[in-house]
This record gives sequence, C-alpha cells and structure tokens, in this order.
Amino acid sequence: MKLNSSSFADGQKIPGDFSFCIPDPAHHVCLGKNLNPQLAWADAPAETRSFALICHDPDVPSRGDDVNQEDRTVPAGLPRVDFFHWVLIDLPVSVRQIDAGEFSAEVTPRGKSGPATLHGARHGINDYTGWFAGDGDMRGDYFGYDGPCPPWNDEIHHRYVFTVFALDVEKLPIEGKFGGQQVREAMQGHILAQASLTGTYSLNPAITL
Repeated sequence: MKLNSSSFADGQKIPGDFSFCIPDPAHHVCLGKNLNPQLAWADAPAETRSFALICHDPDVPSRGDDVNQEDRTVPAGLPRVDFFHWVLIDLPVSVRQIDAGEFSAEVTPRGKSGPATLHGARHGINDYTGWFAGDGDMRGDYFGYDGPCPPWNDEIHHRYVFTVFALDVEKLPIEGKFGGQQVREAMQGHILAQASLTGTYSLNPAITL
C-alpha cells in the first residue's frame, strides 16, 4: 500500500492549518484551524473489505511535571508515550481519499460528536478527551480528528504518524466509545496491509525552523 498527502510531505513539518494550536509570541500558543489533512491511499489488496485510520504522536511526555511551565523545559531524554489524535474505522473500500477539512474544520470546545461520521464510518475518541477531563471549559468526548498541540517548551519536535490499514472485515468487532488502543487490539488478525506517513510539529520557538 501507499499513502500520500498534498497537505505535507513525509518527514516534513505539518502546516499550522492542520494543527490544534499554533505559535503565538504573546501567549506561547493560540488555537489553529484544526483542519484534518488531505490523505490518499492506493494499492490495497483485492481482499480488502474496509479501511481504518489512526494518527498518533509517539513523542508525548510520559510525565507532565514540566509541560508548559514557565522557565522549565521538557527534556529530550524523557521517556515518551503514544497520544492518539485520530481514530477512524469502517471506511468502505470505495473510499480511497480524504479531503482536507472533510472530517474536521475547527477546534470544537467540549469535543465533537460521534461515533457515527461520514461514509458510514465510525470515529473513536482521541486523547484530548483525557487531556481536557479536568478543564471545565474544554472537557468532553473528542471524537475524530484534533491536530497537533505539543508542549511549547518541549526540547524535541513531535512526530505525527498517519497510518491507513486495509482490513478483511467490513466492520471491526468493537462497539460503544472506543479509543486508539482498543482499535489496535480489535484489528489484530484482520490487517491485510498498511501504509504510513509522518509529519513533524513543534510549538517551541527555540527549535522551530
């Protein structure tokens, strides 16, 4: 399989239009347009019965002590964990492209609705659901895509890995409200092929080019 995007090149910076937050000299960050990027894939196996899509950031700090704290940095050597930005399943085989902004066109405080979405597919919740759980203005279930917003004091660029999976089932055996790890587990034994594309992003002016 092959996965491409007209929104950014593999290994290159994701433009701010596709991000949850963009740099702001006065306040460190402000909200971005939060468009989902354009994606297109090809060469799926003939036996494919549906597609699934996951976008995750493998570079999220495993501890939040220093995150977005003045006069402190998140050290590059800190162990990192996954943060899911987009979980989409049950895309029909007729869908081989997602347009920019088709599934997300803004930041939506308190989250987006789901799991039902376009093309008869289903969205999982992304990890902003847990991140904002204690925030009275933002807490809610964040279904679908929400873009990059790494700590503005992190010493490293974060990577955002978009992966499309060709599956041998029309509908994954998973119900209710689900997240990225649950989908990874549900896909086991059903993946015929997969393809990935990685973009990078930082809000730290000390390392942003």
